[in-house]
Amino acid sequence: MPGTNPRELGLLADCANCFGLCCVALPFSASADFAADKAAGDPCHNLRDDFSCAIHAQLRQRGYPGCTVYDCFGAGQKVSQVTFAGTSWRQAPETAGQMFAVFPVVRQLHELLWYVAEALTLEAAGPIHAELREALDETERLTRESVDALKKLDLVAHRAGVNTLLLQVSELVRAGCRGKDRRGADLVGARLRGADLRGADLRGAYLIAADLRGADLRQADLIGADLRGADLAGADLTGSIFLTQAQLNAAKGDAATRLPPALTRPSHWPGTRGEPRPQPRPGRGRGARRGTGGRARRR
Repeated sequence: MPGTNPRELGLLADCANCFGLCCVALPFSASADFAADKAAGDPCHNLRDDFSCAIHAQLRQRGYPGCTVYDCFGAGQKVSQVTFAGTSWRQAPETAGQMFAVFPVVRQLHELLWYVAEALTLEAAGPIHAELREALDETERLTRESVDALKKLDLVAHRAGVNTLLLQVSELVRAGCRGKDRRGADLVGARLRGADLRGADLRGAYLIAADLRGADLRQADLIGADLRGADLAGADLTGSIFLTQAQLNAAKGDAATRLPPALTRPSHWPGTRGEPRPQPRPGRGRGARRGTGGRARRR
């Protein structure tokens, strides 16, 4: 029975054991996030033969900030090393289509694992820990299914079932906070400096470029909230639930921003040293594409 530690569950990206799936399987368009167009299934021109990124240390400077805010939640190495038993799409070109097709499926399953694992660590969610444990075990089992089973999986139905539990967790955690219901709200560019958002339901809210400086986001539900360009300088995110590293990487903050203990301060924030998330070995981390981690919608 798997535990709840993200590393033990394989939910932390290990680029050294992945076949560059995010750099090949996913498309992107020339924009503020990416310096060039790339079709799904085509390798990024920065992808090396050993599946490392030629510009990993300069992704933002070279026009690929979108690569730095994507997180596969460990799906890359799961598909590479488990589903396809360590045989890359370059070694076996005939498997490329299947590998690229199941990667997004496993990525979504791993994202669900991340949320459920977090929920199991929350004391307030104690009344439904048994159901959460069952969901964790079943979701983890699905990630190890065969290629054919993964392609046929009714992911929408499975995600809906898990999301029902996550909604219950949200209600239990936020009970008594009387937080605002801003679920799915359009808060693009909103002036929320110093706002009291304790226990707020911000699931799927559009907070792009919002001014959240000094805001109190304790116990707020941030699952799927779009924080691209949001200013979190001095904000208090301790105790917030279902926040991911990818969301933080897409936002702006500073040394005064208070974070949940499981997450790290992005290296591009002022006064921060280190990487936004650990890389398995220098130069091996690769660029990635924006996916549901950057804009995960949970309604």
